[in-house]
Amino acid sequence: MIRILHAADLHLDSPFQALGRDRSAQRRAEQRSLLERMAAIAREERADIALFAGDLFDSDNAFAETARLIEAVTADMAIPGFIAPGNHDWYGPRSPWARLKLGDNVHVFTEEAIECIPLSALNARIFGAAFAGHRRSPPLANFAPPEKIPGVTDILLLHGEVGNPDSPYGAITESELAASGMDYVALGHTHSYSGPRQAGNTTYAWPGCPEGRGFDETGQKGVILADVEPGSCRIEQLPLDGRRYEVLTVNVTDTDPLTAIEAALDRDTARDIYRIRLTGQAEPAPDRAALTRALEGRFFALELRDETRPPQDIWEGREQDSLRGLFLARLWKQYQAAQEESERARISLAARFGLQALENGEEPPLP
Repeated sequence: MIRILHAADLHLDSPFQALGRDRSAQRRAEQRSLLERMAAIAREERADIALFAGDLFDSDNAFAETARLIEAVTADMAIPGFIAPGNHDWYGPRSPWARLKLGDNVHVFTEEAIECIPLSALNARIFGAAFAGHRRSPPLANFAPPEKIPGVTDILLLHGEVGNPDSPYGAITESELAASGMDYVALGHTHSYSGPRQAGNTTYAWPGCPEGRGFDETGQKGVILADVEPGSCRIEQLPLDGRRYEVLTVNVTDTDPLTAIEAALDRDTARDIYRIRLTGQAEPAPDRAALTRALEGRFFALELRDETRPPQDIWEGREQDSLRGLFLARLWKQYQAAQEESERARISLAARFGLQALENGEEPPLP
């Protein structure tokens, strides 16, 4: 069995422009620290090899600090490392990969044609290829599966997109994966964790980015730890405990906005970047500046969006000759006949839910 640390899509030296100059610099430094955390995981989990499936850099304009840290961390890992450059950090004469001074334990794939590197000490073969530009042709379109060797584990490392045959970013099909003859295919490019996937006898997966960089990359992120042997593969996601981006929707109808926000925060958020969407009915509109001051210190960064609307009389329009009017008129009769306040509240809530359904709107909160 071979134990693999599989990472991808770090996008080191991302600009983080939305956070301002100081916090952008802080985030870039924190991104670099992910490399050291990966090296620590490799040691803690006794990984045999490390696979990096592209887009480690966000562009070819890498900071010197980042380049030096990659050199130091990969050398410190002291296990074989393999890198398949992607569409952001594609291999070329001016790319970071051509300038780095990596140790003998690290192999960078430099060609679009798939190359095979034997690892006799681990009884394995590592196949891989690189992007040679921002786009590339399907990497497995003309790939001839290797002849299987009993007891040898075959692993393929690629940056590419599965399931979209028209993608210009190394389109890969499941049928090609099934025909590849690989025991495990380590992929990059998609920024959400795939979980283990199967194509014929081949297991494939992508880890997603190890830490979010925006509100399109929310939730827990990390790397993959895979145990692979001929005909068998088990993988799991290991979180790196970095900062998280989260989008939280809070309905403030009939509720103090600050109270509603605090009730919706069910964990420690001091390290994280949040976008909070205030929805529902509110009069007056929530004071975003006051809310931001009250929540200062609860987040690394906070963006508040007021998407509330003024309250309306739910019974307005009950005399109209329309579906809305007929619906409200029937419930209004029940409301008028109700003897208990709790029964009136239940009917009012039913009216609110019904109106939202008729208007394809957001459901009001339950009391």
